[in-house]
Amino acid sequence: QVQLVESGGGRVQPGGSLRLSCTASGIIFSIKAMGWYRQTSGKQREVVALITSSGATTYADSVKGRFTISRDNTLNTVYLQMNSLKFEDTGVYYCNRDPPTDDWGQGTQVTVSA
Repeated sequence: QVQLVESGGGRVQPGGSLRLSCTASGIIFSIKAMGWYRQTSGKQREVVALITSSGATTYADSVKGRFTISRDNTLNTVYLQMNSLKFEDTGVYYCNRDPPTDDWGQGTQVTVSA
């Protein structure tokens, strides 16, 4: 049974930073491409950042230069370092495989507000 547990969200002012973590179980994590996805108000869930098993990364245009995805295969964990946060980054952030499966976790809420 696959489990994905996200953490690290919170409330932050514009320009602030947060680091999200997602720990996976039930999969052979090291060989899986992983991703961070978010659902913002009124929009469908979208890709934020992806990382291959070898560490190659891809970012949505809206977060390039501000967010960094990384992974630690020894901990079965993928991270999302978010800097220079903007109001429009507010939403629920999820991790999943790339491409995503139906095994979504509960997500972690990120709120950017003054």
